[in-house]
Amino acid sequence: MKEALRVEWTKLRTVPGTGWLLAAVVLLTVALGVVASSAVTCSGTGCGQDPAKISLTGIAFGQAVVAVLAVLAVGGEYGTGMIRVTFAALPRRSTVLVAKAAVVGALVLVAGAVAVLVSVLAGRLILPGNGFTEAHGHAVLSLADGPVVRAAVGSVLYLVLVGLLSVGVATVVRDAAAAIGVVLGLLYLFPIVAAVVSDPDWFKRLHRISPMTAGLAVQATTDVAALPISPWAGLGVLGLWAAGALLAGGLVLQLRDA
Repeated sequence: MKEALRVEWTKLRTVPGTGWLLAAVVLLTVALGVVASSAVTCSGTGCGQDPAKISLTGIAFGQAVVAVLAVLAVGGEYGTGMIRVTFAALPRRSTVLVAKAAVVGALVLVAGAVAVLVSVLAGRLILPGNGFTEAHGHAVLSLADGPVVRAAVGSVLYLVLVGLLSVGVATVVRDAAAAIGVVLGLLYLFPIVAAVVSDPDWFKRLHRISPMTAGLAVQATTDVAALPISPWAGLGVLGLWAAGALLAGGLVLQLRDA
């Protein structure tokens, strides 16, 4: 396993696009979080907004870059044919998949942690000027506050799970462009369908099984009881999607030629 991890780390580290994509995850997440924090105002008590979720808005868009990064870590090798060399050097294909998932997960963990930390700090600075004050029932965002810590840590884990989901899908699909389409479809299609469903029961069901909507429930710090699914359970739904994709990828690797 150590050899496989070293090989995968070397490959990802030496690909020029990896650094740019990781930087894009941070910049896009923070930029959109700052835009959201600057645009939303609270004019009185009970304005119905969640400051933590506002500051972390960029996660919903930064995840697309994470998906691209993770898919290219797998699909890029299939596209160039280098995957055959990898399997020749490391015959245990399941070990290769685990190593790829571990390296991608670690890189996304670091980038996600930086993006979330800066986004929360930006929200802490910007939101009070837009009416999110104690006088209006909103404490200043602080990583010493339990729900805010859960939202921040959960957002980082959310990005890591999106990366693992993408690795699994790319292993099954092989083609990078198709895999990116599948992952983005899984993430964004459920919320779109839920938005046009008029039946409240089906609305809740779709939100409970959607990898994106359920997973992002972990960001909620207000009106948690009204959510279709609880925060950690929602993140668990995304974890099941990621685990299922990786298991499918491992099975396909064993049954199909490189």
